[in-house]
Amino acid sequence: MPRHSATTAAPASRILTGHAAIWAVAAELALIFAGGALPTPLYELYKQQFHFSEIVLTLLFAIYVVGALMALFLLGRVSDQIGRRRTLLPAIVIVAISTLAFLLPSSLPVLFTGRFLSGMAIGIASGTATAWIAELEPDGDPGRATVIAVAANMAGLAVGPLLAGLLAQYAGNPLQLVYVVYLGLLLPAAFIAARIQETIEDPTTRLRDIELRPRLGVPAEIRAQFMAPAVTAFAIFSLMGFSTGLTPTLLTQSLHEPGPAIGGAVVFELFLVGAVTTVLTRRMTSRTALLAGLLLLLPTLVLLVLAQAERSMTILLIDTALAGVSTSLGYRGSLQTVNEVAPKGRRAELVSSYLVACYAGISLPVIGIGVISQLVDAFVADLVFAVVIALAALVALTVGLRYAPRPE
Repeated sequence: MPRHSATTAAPASRILTGHAAIWAVAAELALIFAGGALPTPLYELYKQQFHFSEIVLTLLFAIYVVGALMALFLLGRVSDQIGRRRTLLPAIVIVAISTLAFLLPSSLPVLFTGRFLSGMAIGIASGTATAWIAELEPDGDPGRATVIAVAANMAGLAVGPLLAGLLAQYAGNPLQLVYVVYLGLLLPAAFIAARIQETIEDPTTRLRDIELRPRLGVPAEIRAQFMAPAVTAFAIFSLMGFSTGLTPTLLTQSLHEPGPAIGGAVVFELFLVGAVTTVLTRRMTSRTALLAGLLLLLPTLVLLVLAQAERSMTILLIDTALAGVSTSLGYRGSLQTVNEVAPKGRRAELVSSYLVACYAGISLPVIGIGVISQLVDAFVADLVFAVVIALAALVALTVGLRYAPRPE
């Protein structure tokens, strides 16, 4: 059977191309990340409804990461084979199914299933959309493509928790309404995704030709260049996981602010600052952004622990803004480096390999703190992981100084 270009999926006159296509993919990416972040300010409400402990909450986060990593390992190369569009549309369907699981959670296993599927959708969509944006960029500028992808990612992570927190606290039906609203956005999202220009010229159309053997690849000739962004991503996302994992506990137990709106607003601040920083520093080289993000990570950790020790909302808000800047620079700089060195035809595979480092980093603090806090005081557990992440940042800084590519 001959292969056909995926651009025949819709009439040529209706295909989105150029800048319209780039912004359409960015909007899809933001929407999917927003869906993954919706439960963030609602976990305390789920704890009350299902009467589960902190360790179960930790497992809920872990199953999300497992879903994302499984998608990256099993499907990280699929969009390089079958096309970006044909990969993103199933991811939207998986998001819809996971949203239904959260909308109608009859039991804790259903909640776990929804979180697992949410992670899978994020894993599929993140590598696909990031590669798609880079290929749609008309001037082939990896820096501009990276800024758009990172800003879209952070915009989604900012809006999702804010929307969930506000609706949960002020609109009634706190564990249902936000998912109804979100489901209403997925249908037009699928409609638009089906009309974005395909960038894989000769996609595989036969199922038997698709290679699903688990493999994440880094070509031998760029492994040294890949090391710096991968280690940086691990450290930066460890900070993100530490910040988002500690904030709910800090707000409810130390600052006595249990409302979901406050929790959603703090997470919104983190990623809004990150999105704005990404845009404002778009002319910064990938190496400079990578190293600056790592340098800012250390004072960010100090302020976060200090906010917990002093029970200070002011320190928490200052730290959240600094964490947004650090996360943005480190994420953008490391992802831009990957886009710059990615060989043609293996971009999604390489981005997926990079994202494995991201998800490994973001899961370490949340899962580790959840486990250790069962054995020691919560503040001691947080302090231990702050030190661990600081050491990871120092290692990443050393690797970055040595291996991060210098601008030509």
